[in-house]
Formats: sequence, C-alpha cells, structure tokens
Amino acid sequence: MTKVLKQQALNDTILLREDRGPVVVLILNRPDVRNSLSLEMIGALHGEIQKLGDSDAIRAIVVTGAGSAFSSGHDLKEMTAHRSDPDRGRAFFAKTMAACSEMMLSIVRCRKPVIAAVDGIATAAGCQLVASCDLAVASINARFATPGVNIGLFCSTPMVALSRNVSRKAAMEMLLLGEMVGAEDAKTLGLVNRVVPADRVVNGAVELGRQIAEKPKRTLKIGKEAFYRQLEMPLEDAYTYASSIMVENMLDEEAKEGIGAFIDKRAPRWPR
Repeated sequence: MTKVLKQQALNDTILLREDRGPVVVLILNRPDVRNSLSLEMIGALHGEIQKLGDSDAIRAIVVTGAGSAFSSGHDLKEMTAHRSDPDRGRAFFAKTMAACSEMMLSIVRCRKPVIAAVDGIATAAGCQLVASCDLAVASINARFATPGVNIGLFCSTPMVALSRNVSRKAAMEMLLLGEMVGAEDAKTLGLVNRVVPADRVVNGAVELGRQIAEKPKRTLKIGKEAFYRQLEMPLEDAYTYASSIMVENMLDEEAKEGIGAFIDKRAPRWPR
C-alpha cells in the first residue's frame, strides 16, 4: 500500500510513503526540480521521520528520490524569491537553514535506522541528507557533490554531516573543488556503504532494513543513540560513557535472552 503525504500549503504530493513490512520507504517527490529541498519538503520529511521513529511497528526507514535524482539540495529558486523581502531574505534564509538542520538532526536522533537509497545526483543539502543517514546504498549511477563554492555559496551546513563521514582531507577536497564524486569513490571515502545496479538500489536498501528488523529493537535503539553521543566525546569520556551503556544493556531482557541463547546454542526469542 502507498500512503501519500500532502503538502500543507499546496495541494501537491511532495513526499510519498511505501510500507514494506517493517520497513518504510519515503520518496522525495519533486522530480521536475530534482527533488530540491523546499521548506515544505523539509517539514514533511522531518515530520514523517519523527512519526516513524515513535512507531513500534516500523523497524527501519529508507529515504530515496523520485525520478532521475536523489536530491539537488536546497530550492535555490524559492530562496532567491525572498531576496525582494524587506530584509533581503535574511529571515527566510535563517528559517530554512534552521529547519533543514533540525530535520537532519531528527534522522540522527531517530530511534530507527535510516538508510539512504541514492540514484542519480545527491548534491549540496542532498549530499548532506545522505551523510546524515545511518547507512547509504548507492546505484552505480549515483554522484555526489558539495558544489556551493562554484556559485559563491560555500556548503557550510552540508560540511557538518560530510566531515563526520569522510576523512578531513576528502571533505575539504569536495568542499573546495565542488566536483562530482562517483559511487565507487564515495564508497571508498566512506560516504556510502554499498554500490548496486540502478534497478536494485531501493530494494537493496529495503533488504538492509529487513536484516536490521530481525535484530533486537531496544538494543538497536541503545546502540544508535550511544554511537552518535560518543562520537563527540574525548576518548576517555567516550569509554566511560560507553561502559555505562554496556552495563545498562547487560541488564536488559534482550541481552539476557541473547546471551542465554548463545550459551544454549539456540535461536534467540526476542522480547516484544
């Protein structure tokens, strides 16, 4: 079944939803503008990520784009239209950047793993969206770039997610040159996990989601939250924090069952 989310301001379907068992596929649906992230699109994606994160029935989320692109980033025509505002667009620009940052953070904070399925281009904030997801599957046709430098707008917010995924020099090369990076190179850099044929990209991401769905759900929630929190800590603090998480995890019924099953050489029966 396909569920459709409708843009509030306009009678237009900007985000599609497909339920595939425990995995939900969210489809950015502005193919005529390469799925650029308008303020309404950002809000729709943010809201659905939050809702799915709170759902006990959903175990993983896939984000992809309709048509020939994943996402070309911010809707520059929408932003340019506000240059005629009395403040030259400052308030709208600030609102858009804040909303986009909160949407990206909602992916990181989501209790469920979020997987990007990328075909075609993922540029600027579109590349940021890929980098913000927990995992990414790319088609052999996928290309990635942070090309803002070429139009006088350094990709500063995409830089935040990008620099937390790839090495410092790789991030700086993408940011300073603005050149396209192919799928295999993106995999080598660590921006994506897997490269597959174009007709397998969404199904490949869904299959990853289904594999994850078989794992104990509270353990996944604990692990994802701990992963992102420890990343920002000094090494000693990270070990102290991770040790406390391990203790609490050991006391959880999932760990009791999983370890017991391992010792007894049987399949675990995860608590629901």
